[in-house]
Amino acid sequence: MLNAAVTYKEADGSSKRFTVPIVQELASNHLLPERYIRSEDERPSLSNASPQIGIPVIDMELLLGGNDCRPKEMEKLAMACEEWGFFQVVNHGISGSLMERMKRITREFVLLPLEEKVEYAVQEHEGYGQAFVFSEDQQLDWSDLLYLTIMPAEKRKMKFWPAKPVEFRETVEEYAIAVQRLSNQMLHLMAEKLGLKAPDLFVSMFREISQSMHYYPPCPRPDLVIGLSSHTDGGGITILLQEDGVVGLQVRKDGDWIPVQPIPGGLVINIGDMVEVMSNGRYKSIEHRAVANKDKDRISIAAFCNPEKEAEIGPAPELINESNPLNYRTFQRSQYLESYFLEGKKAIDFAKINPSLAA
Repeated sequence: MLNAAVTYKEADGSSKRFTVPIVQELASNHLLPERYIRSEDERPSLSNASPQIGIPVIDMELLLGGNDCRPKEMEKLAMACEEWGFFQVVNHGISGSLMERMKRITREFVLLPLEEKVEYAVQEHEGYGQAFVFSEDQQLDWSDLLYLTIMPAEKRKMKFWPAKPVEFRETVEEYAIAVQRLSNQMLHLMAEKLGLKAPDLFVSMFREISQSMHYYPPCPRPDLVIGLSSHTDGGGITILLQEDGVVGLQVRKDGDWIPVQPIPGGLVINIGDMVEVMSNGRYKSIEHRAVANKDKDRISIAAFCNPEKEAEIGPAPELINESNPLNYRTFQRSQYLESYFLEGKKAIDFAKINPSLAA
């Protein structure tokens, strides 16, 4: 067996069912189907990646402590949000042992027999396989994932939470609590730096957390495929746990692709489209992708902090003035999601009032 079924629900409530290859099985059988081979302009190239510079690194201890270094670190956070949209955090309060357990249970799940994993096959964007598959002939990414809702607890769909490895559910529960605490701290700091009248505005908006556990198998021709297609994230912020030693994430900055080198014990945080809108464009949601490796596999675990589906999203009024005109219209997130599932990195464009903001 090389395939898993994916069930996708249309806006009218009808369902479509597709058969999608499991990339891990393709790699094990040394197969590279045409559906994974990208056009010339989409293929990753060493010549257009710039390893000389890296994304900013933020020290959470300096931000949360009442010390003389806090103002300087807050300025550094503002620069990271406004100029990069990506940064790494250290001293963030999530223990190294918990992060290692998360990586271990992810890898142990990946190593289960395929027959056990496909019991959790994707239905309506949750489960095991590939997300955002809408047709039998679209191009696919060189990766598999397990996508789960992890917060709040009452919204979890436990039928997608694997029973093996035995520590899986307990570990994800513990990590979900830790990630929620970190996201609340970061969202509060970001709102504070914007000068919002309600510094908990972001915290109260982004209470739902989903988690994507990605597996990127080795690929015989990594120059022909994309591990994860170029996109921006559709939520508030994303908190990413990467394995050390294998670089896969790339961030687009000034037309170049910048590889993100994992920092031992660090986490990557990036701005999503909803925070870009609520900040009226001051904070940037940046295009990023993942590339494959010829010799090594790779695991990453992303936690997406999202608003409710029917939440109303728009720029904070206090950020609008003569010098900073309104750049985005207000909309319901459900409207945005209809565009996101079809457009990906271009989804935010439908809300832009100022055409010059369009990438």
